Amino acid sequence: MAVVVVKDGKICDRAAVGVRKYGDPTPVTVDDQFHIGSCTKSMTATLAALFIEESKLRWDSTIAEVLPDLKGKMDAQYQSVTVEQLLTHRGGVPGSPPSAAWKKAWLLLVTPAKQRNEFVAAVLSQPPEAKPGTRFIYSNQGYAIVGVMLETIAGKPWETLITERLFEPLKMKSAGFGVPGTMGKVDQPWGHVHENGIIKPVQADNPPAIGPAGTVHCSLEDMARYTMIHIGHGEGDPLLKPETFRRLHTPPEGADYACGWGTPKRGWAGGTALTHAGSNTMWFLVMWLAPEKNFSVVAATNIAGPDAEKGCDEVAAVMIKKWLSD
Repeated sequence: MAVVVVKDGKICDRAAVGVRKYGDPTPVTVDDQFHIGSCTKSMTATLAALFIEESKLRWDSTIAEVLPDLKGKMDAQYQSVTVEQLLTHRGGVPGSPPSAAWKKAWLLLVTPAKQRNEFVAAVLSQPPEAKPGTRFIYSNQGYAIVGVMLETIAGKPWETLITERLFEPLKMKSAGFGVPGTMGKVDQPWGHVHENGIIKPVQADNPPAIGPAGTVHCSLEDMARYTMIHIGHGEGDPLLKPETFRRLHTPPEGADYACGWGTPKRGWAGGTALTHAGSNTMWFLVMWLAPEKNFSVVAATNIAGPDAEKGCDEVAAVMIKKWLSD
């Protein structure tokens, strides 16, 4: 497990404990890379916001408008679904992927961008789970659609776009995709699963088809750099205008999920906190941001499940108390 804390624009606390791989003595370090799972979503939303500020995209750009090649193949209800609806999980996109398309994605037969395009075409060819705009349905598939929209506009894979536009400006040198480290080596932490009551180390990830929803890995220090821009303390020039960050952080009326961020009210945060958790079933990471307090904490572990979630929540709570107690 590892944790990093940001206060007033600086990393003020960090710690790591445990081993990189169960059964191997190599200790985990504060500089190690962790898989961040669905915390990737707010990164994809931030990338979309960059496109919006550059007038390459609008909050109300529709799927049919940006992906005209798929217009004749998609269910008619999807044609008017907007970028903002997809980012807030209100586009009616199913929570579970189409079975055949999901199985094909795991075969890794083509490039990530082509895999995503085929996967998204399959998703859009079937009816929505609910009428778009009517209710919240948490969906990796919706973020895959946004990824393909950005790829279509820019003519580059999502992995290249988020590296060039987000990771490089924020100096997130450890950021990458999929499994951290070298296959077969213990140069970075491995993920772990519970199998028949036994902890089993694994090096695996979800397919790139849902990359924009959850395949990034990075060190927690680099994750801290990312949180800084969302609490108004990024290094150098701001990545986005204040009003654009506000839009990313504001959920639809009556909802509590914005563009890749949960937005609960917390007393210790002085109002609205920003939060998200991520897990590819082999890792777990949670981040809590308090923009009003210029504070963030990220806690992660290289195993998933209820104990991992409880442990990360407890560590985050200790750091919140340590750094925000009056």
